[in-house]
Amino acid sequence: MSDKTDNESADAPEGATQPAGTAGEASTANTGKTGNRTTGASAPGQTMRKPIWLKVFGHDITAPFLLLFLSLVLFVPGQWTVPPLDRDEPRFTQATKQMLETDDYIDIRFQDQARHKKPVGIYWLQAGAAKLTGYGADAPLWVYRLPSVIGAIISVLATFWMARAFMGPAGALLVSGFVVLAIIVGVEARLAKTDAMLFAAIVIAQGALARIWLKENGTRQWGMGLLFWTALAASVLIKGPVGPMVVGLTVVGLMVLRRKVAWFKAASPLIGFVWFLLLVSPWFVAIWIATDGTFFTEAIGKDLLGKVGQGQEGHGAPPLTHLGAMFGVFWPLPAFFLIALPLIWRERKSPLVVFALAWFVPSWIVFELVSTKLPHYTMPLLPALALPVAAALMEGAGTQSRAWIRWTAGILLAVPAVGLAVAAFVGPFVLGVWPSPPGAVLVALGAVCAIAAASRLLRGPALYAFPAVILTAIFVAVGVWGFVGPALTPIWVSPRLVAALDDIPGCHDRTTRQVVTSGFHEPSFIFLEGTETRIISPKGAAEFLAHSDSSNPEICRVAAIESREEQPFLNAAKEIGLVPEVRKRVDGLNINGGDDVDIALYQNANSVTGTDNGNDEQQ
Repeated sequence: MSDKTDNESADAPEGATQPAGTAGEASTANTGKTGNRTTGASAPGQTMRKPIWLKVFGHDITAPFLLLFLSLVLFVPGQWTVPPLDRDEPRFTQATKQMLETDDYIDIRFQDQARHKKPVGIYWLQAGAAKLTGYGADAPLWVYRLPSVIGAIISVLATFWMARAFMGPAGALLVSGFVVLAIIVGVEARLAKTDAMLFAAIVIAQGALARIWLKENGTRQWGMGLLFWTALAASVLIKGPVGPMVVGLTVVGLMVLRRKVAWFKAASPLIGFVWFLLLVSPWFVAIWIATDGTFFTEAIGKDLLGKVGQGQEGHGAPPLTHLGAMFGVFWPLPAFFLIALPLIWRERKSPLVVFALAWFVPSWIVFELVSTKLPHYTMPLLPALALPVAAALMEGAGTQSRAWIRWTAGILLAVPAVGLAVAAFVGPFVLGVWPSPPGAVLVALGAVCAIAAASRLLRGPALYAFPAVILTAIFVAVGVWGFVGPALTPIWVSPRLVAALDDIPGCHDRTTRQVVTSGFHEPSFIFLEGTETRIISPKGAAEFLAHSDSSNPEICRVAAIESREEQPFLNAAKEIGLVPEVRKRVDGLNINGGDDVDIALYQNANSVTGTDNGNDEQQ
């Protein structure tokens, strides 16, 4: 399974274009001979005529430019306008902010709590982004997201490079196309946490490993070996054992499937491992000294083993959950995988398919067995599925597929986009706000393109549905992240709460504002309001407001009290003679649990200046 032309084969790694089996030999013999067959008549195992867009962009020079353009279009919308997502993102950004505030770049903390869950790599990258942009500790959220969007772009380009070990630039463009279009990659590109940059490190390591393996003669490849071990070290500094697990299981899988181990000598394992240790050891030694070994007890004993044994933070799920989730988070790949599967099976002994199997199957089994399951866990396996699918598409997959397979693939392709279009229109009404007109229109156009792509799958080679899929992804990404998401104001409680604090007379200056919160403990509020924001009990909040700083009358004290804690707060205030006054109220939906929240911003009536008692009208 390869799309190399005769003049392209000169730069192919040894063994890359010699798939086993008669079908693979026929494929290689006919590879790249475009123009002498009709587009709809290619038989299985033969290369069909390339569409014009693939002829234009299917080259080593033009393909990376197209991929970079698609990455920017698909990953940039929402970077500035979407508030902190997920609980993990503000935990990472707040810990990085505190590094910048304290100049302590070894220990990782969220306020006063040690955050001994992940290594320091992503925090250093985020801190570097804040310093390079000139913001420092005052950096806005989009600055902290820069490493993630850059990591996602590197992942796309690295996938193209990885795939070039097995096929020509046109096929490699398709492989990386599936990566740039995948829903999960777009999501992680917008989250200021580890997974996008981890993905990049794993793909680079796998690309070097592919070239080492394809030689099969054990001759040392110092350049690829250095890249392999460096990328592996980067993955460890970013997210601990995940990278070595995926890459290590791939190495073992290749050894088992081909019953050869000598080829790995080309990676210089002894020297490479020493280099690996030199890269990762300094920080691990420093954190051991700084925390007296507590980091490893928490990171390994509680975080890692806790996820293996039981579902942490309500994320437990049974085996095969990841398989079901892949139909959504890997979109649009599953639809094309279904059509390509017969041809992939027939070429199962080819180097390309063997490498993909060794990459995907062992790690997927591990992820399914681990109790804690989140959709992004399997993202490092995405290129392993895309690799054989792209090769099959280049050989005309879908030309002679059975009708039920095409219909099923069409449904898998269209339903997610249509579902998002419905949600973009109906969802805001459910939340009590109007839909974003440009957002609803753009996502609807995406649904139309998805239906067109599904229709194209029913009428011949699956490759010809790809342009409509690209348009679908662009419309949906721009519509959802650029317009629909930011317009869902009820779910963005933390930024609205901070805005309400800014509107309280005498409290607009955050350097003189002291805030405590009871009942609303979201990390996003801590990040947006400031490190000194304290989470305390209702009684503690009352005592906080009752205390006045006579030495600094400019201090503005506010207690944010969620409605479930409001009566205990009022009771405590009555006991100590405090007369609290509501200055603002903010209500909405807390997406990190699905609960409605109603938060009152209280001040001591005896220290309040101004008469504005207006409520936050945003719903």
